[in-house]
Amino acid sequence: MRRSNRKRKKRYGSPDRRGQIPDRVTIDRRPKIVDARECIGNWEADTIIGRNHKGATLTLVERKSKYTPIRKLNRKTSHAVNTAISELVKGIKERFITMIVDNGREFAGHKEIASRLNVDVFFAHLYHSWERGLNENTNGLLRQYFPKKTDLRKISILHVLRVQHMLNNRPRKLLNFLTPDEVFNHRSYKTNCCTY
Repeated sequence: MRRSNRKRKKRYGSPDRRGQIPDRVTIDRRPKIVDARECIGNWEADTIIGRNHKGATLTLVERKSKYTPIRKLNRKTSHAVNTAISELVKGIKERFITMIVDNGREFAGHKEIASRLNVDVFFAHLYHSWERGLNENTNGLLRQYFPKKTDLRKISILHVLRVQHMLNNRPRKLLNFLTPDEVFNHRSYKTNCCTY
C-alpha cells in the first residue's frame, strides 16, 4: 500500500483539539440529588447529525419522565440550537431546573440558555457519553425512525413531530408502563418537588 510505511505518532495525553467552550461548568458541580430522578425538571440535551453531516435534530430528554421534545435544525450552530430550545420550552419553561449537554460547539451559547430558562447548565466530561446515558439511549430510539444515512434536511417538520408524539406516547417499563407524556403531564408532578 502506498502509505504502509508511514510513521504514526501516538497522541497519548495530547490536549483535545476542538475549540474550548468558555465558562463551562462540569457535571461534577451538578447537585447529587439529580441522580435520584425523584422530580421533574432535570434535562439532557444532544443533537443527532444527518448523512454527510448535513442537517440535524435537537433532542431534549427529561430524566424522570423520559419526556422528549425534538426539533429539526437546518444548521448545527449555537444560534440554531438556542433558537430551537427556546421554541421547544414554550409552555414548559418553569419545568427546567438543570440541563446537561455535551461539549459540541453547538452548545457554546449555554450562558444564554441558562439566562433565558433560569436553568443551571452543566457539561459532561469529554468522551463520557454515559454521563448523558438517557439522552444517548433516546437518540438510539430515534435512529429507528431516522437511520444513520438519513439526510435530515429532507425530513419534514411534520414527520419530526409525529416521531416525537410516538416516542412520548410509548409505554415504558421503567415508568410502570405509563407513557412519558402521562408522567410529565401528571397532576402530581406539575410543580417541581426538588429544591437545590
